[in-house]
Parts: sequence; structure tokens; C-alpha cells
Amino acid sequence: MWVYSFEKLLVWQKAKTFTVYLYQITARFPKDERFGIIDQIRRAGASIPTNLSERSSRSSAREQDYYCQISYGSLMEVLNYLMISYDLQYITKEQLIESRLKIDEISAMLTALRKSHLNT
Repeated sequence: MWVYSFEKLLVWQKAKTFTVYLYQITARFPKDERFGIIDQIRRAGASIPTNLSERSSRSSAREQDYYCQISYGSLMEVLNYLMISYDLQYITKEQLIESRLKIDEISAMLTALRKSHLNT
């Protein structure tokens, strides 16, 4: 079976795992948030690895950078929603801290990926 270039990226692997994690924690949110914050977190979370995979199909550094920026923006959107979720007591402080650690790691990896392509 062919392995596509984006599948080899550690940042894509981490982002995909983070998306699964987001689905798991939002499964415990109140049911009345199904079409509200749950949907927003899941969409933004899925956008992170999705835009990294889209990036792999682009040939120019400028286009690749654009999709990294979109992934980063989605990552920050997730952080915002998780902070709101904590304020609403949908997640615990421990879950917020764990999420932030994952976000910090992915953020650093996205920044490094962008820098590596901007310098080529």
C-alpha cells in the first residue's frame, strides 16, 4: 500500500491523534451542545490534519505555507473553544492542561514546518 507524503509527517500524525482526542472529550459534553461548541471543536480539530494533507498536494512553497497557516489557525480556534469549554465546566482543568500541552507541541511543529519551507 502506498504511503502518501503527508502520512510521513510527524505533525500530521500528532494532529490526527489530537483530532481523535477531541472527538473523545467532546463526546462527554452536554447533548444540547451537539450542534454548537461540539461541532465547532470537531470541525476545527479535523481541519488541522486535513489542511496538512491538502498542503502535500501543493508544489509551491507559498501554497504549502498557506495550508500550514490554515492548520495553525484551526489549532488556535480549538484552543479558544477549549478555554470556553472549561469556563462552561464541560472539561476539567486537567483536560484543559493536557489539551494545551498537545496544542503547544503541534504549534511548535507547525512553526518548524513553515520555517523549513520558507527557507528553501
